[in-house]
Amino acid sequence: MNIIYPSHSKPLLSVLQGQAQWPPPVWLMRQAGRYLPEFREWRNKADFLTRCLTPDIATELTLQPIERYGMEGAILFSDILILPWAMGLSLDFVPEEGPVMTPVRSSQDLKKLQIHQLFEKTEPVFQALRQISSKLKNTKTTLLGFAGSPFTVACYMIEGRSSRDFTTVKHLMLSDPLFFEELIHILVQTTAALLIKQIAAGAEAVMLFDSWAGIVPSFLFGRYVSEPTREIIKEIRKVYPQVPVIGFPRQAGIMIEPYAQQTKVNAIGLDSGADINLACKVLPDNIVVQGNLDPVSLLVGGKQMEENIRALCYSMRNRPYIFNLGHGVLPQTPPENVARLIEVVRKL
Repeated sequence: MNIIYPSHSKPLLSVLQGQAQWPPPVWLMRQAGRYLPEFREWRNKADFLTRCLTPDIATELTLQPIERYGMEGAILFSDILILPWAMGLSLDFVPEEGPVMTPVRSSQDLKKLQIHQLFEKTEPVFQALRQISSKLKNTKTTLLGFAGSPFTVACYMIEGRSSRDFTTVKHLMLSDPLFFEELIHILVQTTAALLIKQIAAGAEAVMLFDSWAGIVPSFLFGRYVSEPTREIIKEIRKVYPQVPVIGFPRQAGIMIEPYAQQTKVNAIGLDSGADINLACKVLPDNIVVQGNLDPVSLLVGGKQMEENIRALCYSMRNRPYIFNLGHGVLPQTPPENVARLIEVVRKL
């Protein structure tokens, strides 16, 4: 099925299709978040999962930063752990701690996953996408769907929570590769299916977040980071060959080049620790670059932020480029700093 988008009216989509824009389009990871007072109001009314799984709420939260700032990209308000939750794992978001879920650490645990109920339990996500797509019709804003990459989702599923070093994940990756590969295989299939359904519901591009790619040893990076991503993109392109895919292998370092070559992503999001100019020297010319202002620079604001924004944009002027952060907007960020960021980019 081929979809032809009016890319001339959607700057972000045009860039993802390889057409450089000046000034570059801008959106921010976690642009719908705790730094916005209107977002915080909803935190007092409903817990996180309820917000993700109530279409009207997810729609409103997705569109809050668009209505306030007019970013060129609107990313669905949801979470990468909706996928394992939909397969039957308990999930709770604990204040000051983050996600806590049932750990999965053996082949017997994998047999308990309820893959058959995936679409039924995630239907509210697709309903939200349909609503957002309808509201963004005839605008210049591109609707982005997303999912976690298999390795990162596996990290949370195995540990049962976030971790500083993911020791249990590394231990099982090395000591029980059959289990680990079976889990990755399940996540490849379910993630591809989830993203295809997101596109069917209105997502015009999708992003794969591999937040913990940087902890994988280089000799296993291809097997557990690049190859699963490649398989997901292959499945998406069987159905939607023209829909762009952004990969975000956070802290991949020197593995960014083989990641780009192996996965065939359309665009790569760079984290704040990456040298964007050096990355551009090793990345293929057809790869769109996204990133990578430090979220702390946005938090501090002022002259240093403006100089950093201009330096980033001008260094990317001759390449298809999307302005973004190297990670998500920090909760304590003043909303006026985000407004100034958008203004600086627009006035280039």
